[in-house]
Amino acid sequence: MQDYLHAIYLALLQGFTEFLPISSSGHLILLPKLLGWQDQGLAFDIAVHFGSLLAVITYFRKDLKVIIVDWVHSIRERRSVGQSRLGWAVLWGTVPVGLAGLLLHDWTESSLRSNLVIAATTIGFGLLLWLADKRGERERDEHSLRWTDVLIIGVAQAIALIPGTSRSGITITAGLLLGLTRKGAARFSFLLSIPTIILAAGYQSLKVIQTSAPVDIGFVATGVLASAITAYACIYLFLALIERIGMLPFVVYRLLLGLVLIIATLSGAV
Repeated sequence: MQDYLHAIYLALLQGFTEFLPISSSGHLILLPKLLGWQDQGLAFDIAVHFGSLLAVITYFRKDLKVIIVDWVHSIRERRSVGQSRLGWAVLWGTVPVGLAGLLLHDWTESSLRSNLVIAATTIGFGLLLWLADKRGERERDEHSLRWTDVLIIGVAQAIALIPGTSRSGITITAGLLLGLTRKGAARFSFLLSIPTIILAAGYQSLKVIQTSAPVDIGFVATGVLASAITAYACIYLFLALIERIGMLPFVVYRLLLGLVLIIATLSGAV
């Protein structure tokens, strides 16, 4: 029962932080270590990411239907159709992180997943987010993306393989620097997460299959459900409020989280 409660807490935390620009990895490392919890396992990690995937697909279901239909028509007609350009942007924007993941994933997980690295990236990319929000022109939406914009945001997403960077944080930062509105940058970041999460979950699933480790279905289902509900609420509230509140609250939070990680690490708490 205690393990199930831990699963719920971690799934809620992951769902809440996955789409906010505050680094889910920093939270998921800090909380279990501070509270002395055991690692929940790779299957649970896949489950909570699958829950986040369900949330973003559900939220954007109407947009995705239009994008996919127009994308298929663009292939048949060999020209841009409706929102097909946005569909191509999502696919091409995923290529850098896909390549980087194949080449560098194991190295980043083994060599860069230290508390001090996560603290440094949490603080450093938090300050970059603040700069982008202050200096960005915020005049364009996600439908105005040029192919150079897509490439830059795609490369930025690949940098998020470094723990503590925050995938949503770095892609929103890149979008803001390129002149997107806060909402436009966030919407494209969320759409871009769909193929990225599918690739990551597929890669991790292969590892689970290869290890032949037993999987507690109830435990995994708990993670999926809790993560999906929280992630959906997070996306809804973030997009509803972001133009009014800006990025400063998330920047301040990242700075505080980074400092807590540094203090906890140096004191031996984690």
